[in-house]
Amino acid sequence: MKRNIYLQTVTLEDALQCFEEKTANRFCNTFEEIPTETSYGRITYEPVYAKYSNPNFNASAMDGIAVISERTYQADERHPVILKKNTDFIFVDTGDLIQPPFDSVIMIEDVHVIDEDSVEILSPSHPWEHVRMVGEDFVVGEMLVTRNHKLTAVDLGALISGGVSSIKVHAQLKVGLIPTGTEIVEIGTDLKAGDILESNSRMFSGLVIEGGGIPNRYPIVPDDKSLLLEALKTAVSENDIVIINAGSSAGSEDYTASLIRELGEVWVHGIDIKPGKPAILGAINEVPVIGIPGYPVSAYMTFKHFVMPMLDTTKKPKPVVEASLSQAVPSALKHKEFVRVQLGYVDDTLIATPLKRGAASTMSLVKANGILTIDKASEGYTAGSRVRVEMTRSHLDLHKGLVAIGSHDLIMDWIADLLIKEKKESYLQSAHVGSMGGIMAIKRGEAHLAPIHLLDAQTGLYNLKDLQRYLPGEELVLIKGIKRWQGFYMRKESPMIDEFADVALKKLTFVNRQNGSGTRLLTDHLIQSLNISREDIIGYNTEVLTHTAVASAVLTGNADVGIGIESVARQMNLAYKPLAKEDYDFLIPKRFMSLQGVKDFISILEHEAFKKRLDEAGGYELDTLEYITIGGA
Repeated sequence: MKRNIYLQTVTLEDALQCFEEKTANRFCNTFEEIPTETSYGRITYEPVYAKYSNPNFNASAMDGIAVISERTYQADERHPVILKKNTDFIFVDTGDLIQPPFDSVIMIEDVHVIDEDSVEILSPSHPWEHVRMVGEDFVVGEMLVTRNHKLTAVDLGALISGGVSSIKVHAQLKVGLIPTGTEIVEIGTDLKAGDILESNSRMFSGLVIEGGGIPNRYPIVPDDKSLLLEALKTAVSENDIVIINAGSSAGSEDYTASLIRELGEVWVHGIDIKPGKPAILGAINEVPVIGIPGYPVSAYMTFKHFVMPMLDTTKKPKPVVEASLSQAVPSALKHKEFVRVQLGYVDDTLIATPLKRGAASTMSLVKANGILTIDKASEGYTAGSRVRVEMTRSHLDLHKGLVAIGSHDLIMDWIADLLIKEKKESYLQSAHVGSMGGIMAIKRGEAHLAPIHLLDAQTGLYNLKDLQRYLPGEELVLIKGIKRWQGFYMRKESPMIDEFADVALKKLTFVNRQNGSGTRLLTDHLIQSLNISREDIIGYNTEVLTHTAVASAVLTGNADVGIGIESVARQMNLAYKPLAKEDYDFLIPKRFMSLQGVKDFISILEHEAFKKRLDEAGGYELDTLEYITIGGA
């Protein structure tokens, strides 16, 4: 089968300009007029003006009496003024019409009722006191909302108050979504080897709704050119925009480009961005058709750049902030790259922590609250660089985030969830870079706390020696009290080994943790204690970043054995043999102990729900928390 070839990739800027020029006239004048009460969340097509003033009559602002103000001027405590009902005053409630000869309102609590026809007042009232005059809020003809304004609930209240019964809004674009691939299956299918659950179109549907459009998802189409051709024809006839997901690359079964070219025209195939290079831009019968790569991050980035601007006519840019980069992010010179990051304030400095960069890393999108752009022809950024980051979750209060960088454990996810469940003020952002990475983050002032478990092989103690070595003079608090078991992971059908020597002896494939992690130190200690050569361990140099990644490698057969915590073995239904009980501590600079986020974190450690969660997970012991102060004067 003939493969596609990227004849010429273009820059993102050129692709955007081309796409905007080709599609600008198609959607710029599409609107519909709908009842105002159903317009929540829609985008106004033109300015909207009040048909009535609000209020449209002089209205009482209080419960009380409406009076003729000039008849009250002589009233004071020594000379009360007596007013007669219907001649000098009438009783009114809030919102009642005030009309001549009455021009003022006295609150009922300032009125002494003598009898049913007479009242006494002790202070004067002035013209239009406690009266909402015509147009106090807005007057007839006043602009209530501008064009390209996303209507909120309070907007609807103002529009209805202004007599606006219907409103012109930008028409909702209907977006056809065609998921493709023989390997793709629907949610609920019993997965077999090679099957991939189709999720991108569900993400697209949410993004279409977020942008104000209407998603129209079609059934999965296998990699069959004739079936894809018919699906594409149908989608083009039924939608304003068509997205065909996967099949945009240069594989032998990637038909998207040839099909669009057969039915219409291809403007761009290949963009100098990472992730997202294989994107296709074109049209069939003047309907824009976008071929989006299959990897989730590539799919998101392509959709963000080309589909969202067509849907969201407000064109409001995402907020951009300046942050200090916690880790180096090298980049190739030939692409503009988009790196997902977590943003959080530490010591009034906004820190950007890079997340996993693979195009298939869905969780990097889930955990990110910002995107860092690395321009083409740039080699990237060094740690500590000041960078500009586009915020993707502008509703978050970054000052309330508690930044945790260090060792991976399911504990961190549980704490994050319990902070929300217990309605604490702060939220937890954690990045898993290993214990040594956590210590270095504390040293550079890039984290509030670091989960760590570094074994000193000579003493058998955890963490203290490394803190004294890498953070001399820093006043720190080490919170101890959690212990956990580390051990071998193996598949249940495999005979469990007795010790690390069996890995080499039986030529089992091992999966390791990254250098600098506490688990890697434990692994190396076990190897050295048995006088085993690292070269004899098949897979010693195969590194992953988390306990769950180790477990997954073993479960799927990519490795025979790995080392990790017991709770993950239980979660992944693996055989487990305990090797060592270790301290899983939390390192916090003492100056942060008074922060609300740290107080919230500690309150969760002491919470019964957390203790229960540890018991249910297995492999943990929780003692009374101990606070060890290290360093300082």
